[in-house]
Amino acid sequence: QLQLVESGGGLVQPGGSLRLSCAASVFPLDRFAIGWFRQAPGKEREGVSCISSSGGSTKYADSVKGRFTISRDNAKNTAYLQMNTLKPEDTAVYYCAGAPDCRMWPHYVSFGSWGQGTQVTVSS
Repeated sequence: QLQLVESGGGLVQPGGSLRLSCAASVFPLDRFAIGWFRQAPGKEREGVSCISSSGGSTKYADSVKGRFTISRDNAKNTAYLQMNTLKPEDTAVYYCAGAPDCRMWPHYVSFGSWGQGTQVTVSS
């Protein structure tokens, strides 16, 4: 079974940047599309972005378009989420998860092999 581990979260001021990583083990990452999701306290888990297995297709939530960039390096078995111009409303636990493709994104129930999540806090 695909195993994913997120890293790269932290505390950042508004307008700052962070890069999250999603590292895969057990199975090669290039078999899977990777979705990034986030969940803030008291809110539903929401889709942030998705990238196809080859990296040739990406999707973004409207709230992060133009600020976040998803990418992957299959040789390193790692996917990334570059987050720029962060806002307080981006504060959440961020998760990555796998799926055969991004067709069902942002519906998180279609994704599996969830990581443990990494906390992102945007605050001055």
